[in-house]
Amino acid sequence: MSFKAGFVALIGRPNVGKSTLLNNILGTKLSIVSPRPQTTRMRILGVKHLPDAQIIFLDTPGVQKGGDLLTKSVMESAVASMEDADVIVMIIEADKGWTKEDKEIVENYLKKYNKPTILAINKIDKIQRDLLLPLIEESTKIYDFKEYVPISAIKNINIDELIETIKKYLPESPSLLLLAYLFF
Repeated sequence: MSFKAGFVALIGRPNVGKSTLLNNILGTKLSIVSPRPQTTRMRILGVKHLPDAQIIFLDTPGVQKGGDLLTKSVMESAVASMEDADVIVMIIEADKGWTKEDKEIVENYLKKYNKPTILAINKIDKIQRDLLLPLIEESTKIYDFKEYVPISAIKNINIDELIETIKKYLPESPSLLLLAYLFF
């Protein structure tokens, strides 16, 4: 059995559930969760240790437009996370579907970085089940995502499936934190 380790950027619009997802995966409140946009202003690292993998999550600020200094700084943090990531998990909201802003993230960032990207469709607990398949079908026309995982970050639905999906795309590597400790 091989060991995998790598960086995973959680990206999406503000308030799609990135921080809630990270907190749920880690089993602790690492990221601030608030209905107010721009609560996460810098990327936050969280590490999930598993017997066969180490996943270093980069919780990014919501991708958004704006000309003020704060928004530019927030966007620099989000872009740096995408550049550093081995895998990208884009999060959209099931109850809102594909918004103009979501599509701009695909056009302006995902196509530029061309990294393995998984689409996490969050808040599936807020929609009827029969609406999920058409949303996934629409998603296949927007971008060539490697996988589509419907989740509810707040209700812990399909989070283990998302983690297993992420592991498939991580590079084989020894523990990255152990290496950092040994060499620095």
